[in-house]
Amino acid sequence: MDYQPTKKFKKTLLGSGAVVVLAGLNAPAVLSFAEEKYHAYKIAQPAYKAQYGSWNTVDIPEEYRTNAIHAALLHTGKVLIIAGSGNDQKRFDEGSFDTVLWNPADDSFKLVPTPEDFFCAGHSQLPDGRLLVAGGTARYEVLGDKVMRAGGGMRVKNESPDKPVTLKKGTRFRSPFGGTYVSKFDVTVPKAKREITYAKSGRRMPGRTNVVAAEARVFVEAVKEGPQGVTKEAVQYEIEGLEGDAAANTYGIAQEITMEKQDFQGIRAAYEFDPRAEKYIPVDPMKEARWYPTLVTLQDGKVLAVSGLDDVGAILAGDNEYYNPRTKKWSEAPFRYFPTYPALFLTKGGKLFYSGSNAGYGPADKGRRPGIWDLSTNTFKTVGGLTDLDQTETSASLVLPPAQDQRVMILGGGGVGESDKATGRTAIIDLKEDSPAFRDGPQLPQGVRYLNSVIMPDDSVFTSGGSRDYRGRGASNILKAQFYDPKRNEFRAAAAPKVGRNYHSEALLLPDGRVVTFGSDSLFGDKDNTKLGKFEQRMEIYTPPYLYRDKSLRPALGQGPRELGPQNRATYKTAHPERIARARLMRPSAVTHTTDVEQRSIELGLTKGKGEVTVEVPGDKSLVPPGWYMLFVTDAEGTPSEAKWLHVE
Repeated sequence: MDYQPTKKFKKTLLGSGAVVVLAGLNAPAVLSFAEEKYHAYKIAQPAYKAQYGSWNTVDIPEEYRTNAIHAALLHTGKVLIIAGSGNDQKRFDEGSFDTVLWNPADDSFKLVPTPEDFFCAGHSQLPDGRLLVAGGTARYEVLGDKVMRAGGGMRVKNESPDKPVTLKKGTRFRSPFGGTYVSKFDVTVPKAKREITYAKSGRRMPGRTNVVAAEARVFVEAVKEGPQGVTKEAVQYEIEGLEGDAAANTYGIAQEITMEKQDFQGIRAAYEFDPRAEKYIPVDPMKEARWYPTLVTLQDGKVLAVSGLDDVGAILAGDNEYYNPRTKKWSEAPFRYFPTYPALFLTKGGKLFYSGSNAGYGPADKGRRPGIWDLSTNTFKTVGGLTDLDQTETSASLVLPPAQDQRVMILGGGGVGESDKATGRTAIIDLKEDSPAFRDGPQLPQGVRYLNSVIMPDDSVFTSGGSRDYRGRGASNILKAQFYDPKRNEFRAAAAPKVGRNYHSEALLLPDGRVVTFGSDSLFGDKDNTKLGKFEQRMEIYTPPYLYRDKSLRPALGQGPRELGPQNRATYKTAHPERIARARLMRPSAVTHTTDVEQRSIELGLTKGKGEVTVEVPGDKSLVPPGWYMLFVTDAEGTPSEAKWLHVE
């Protein structure tokens, strides 16, 4: 769309440019200056906003600025922004962990005491509206050239069936060859199990009781610097400081201890964040330590925790577990391997669909193929059709609206690890088909990884940001945004953001219909990759075109229930039911590392009455998992109301 500046505006540009030309004869500088001024003028025009929307930066008081690693919308309307140590080694060493609660209604902020380093944890919306946060960081990585002491995982064995053994951080393990190693964390080893042998008749066999040693892992480092601490063979280690039976029954075993890169290590801690009390409440820890896990809510309200790096920095082989929000305890789940932060979506019937999207850790030839996971039988059926299969890392995925259509979309992505590959590929799979397979969608404007993608109340998908290279290398942030229209199967342009977003960035839908973006963690800050990047602490809000339409005609819901009533129906007052064309129930986001398996939009039945509308929610809990939802109604053009919060049991 073309705009004509006023004569005064043109005169200002020409006058400023003339001074620059006469002073330095620098034509490119003049052009750049003029273009910036004209662009600022153009995007401020009402007609431009009506077609493309607009961006505004949130004014954050300095004491509340943080490195946003995770973001979740709560049913109070506030947004929980979790940094933990925020990818800052110094803050980790100091034990300084951040959580900020932001209220979009009045742009107020509040610091929340943060009991653990939730940096790179997982999270999921619970049925009662609390947010489950599990895992995080026990230790920062040490790169190969910075490794001064040999280190590795120590398996600590306890053969006593009478009591567990707790070893404090700093416990020493002595090798029979003379090397000594120190534990970096506290570790508790459960007591051993007694296994009784019975005869075929069912009678207990005298003297046939076996003791099976219990085991726990802990990361250890050599006391002395240098390669003399390296061992490449399995060795049994004596634990210093133990006496009597404890010394006889407890020992360490390590397969190898090396000078290789030492990865991040996870924690077992789990908490529920209470939106009403606005505080973290501890629950039972996970069985496995997890860093970079995915947590996904299932149809029965339980949460499945999948993947992650464990307490010694190794990717979990497939040890998954369930969280029961009623008992606050964890239990074993089907064993299956995934790379870290896998995008797993609950589908109709209760199966999980893995889109192939993931983030960060895992070999290139394992766990990358998309497919359907049946938890009841622990079977996994791969699906085909996806192009650029080597570029699913740091891609975005979502269940296209409405969720009843059971179509999943993947957008962009990059090569494994620090690859400079990025694809503009999108693809869509229809899970209702007898033999579902991906089909190519429209191309993105360019190859992009870390693309933020948000489902909107008008059934479009808003995508923004990302970068062409790993962590924005080479100043490769993409200052573009666009909408995907599922019905037309095409993109349309949106206003360009001012703030670049790549690794450690998030975006989510707000109850008023706007989108907020957070974070970004560029590796370098310049095109030549000579200056270290800084974490982006600005927040930017996108106001879509539909909010620039006539406000007096915008649909609105009045008084109505907050709990879903009998027959899965809820009735709301409205002055103009004739303006309402559609109703959508939208699950609030909990997003990190381009991974948001929570967001979904469900089409509702709609009945209009005199001065009211009634919505009907589908009863299939695999389509509508229990929890709090935003209820939007829209007019025929897609203009949404502000959301009402509705609780679905």
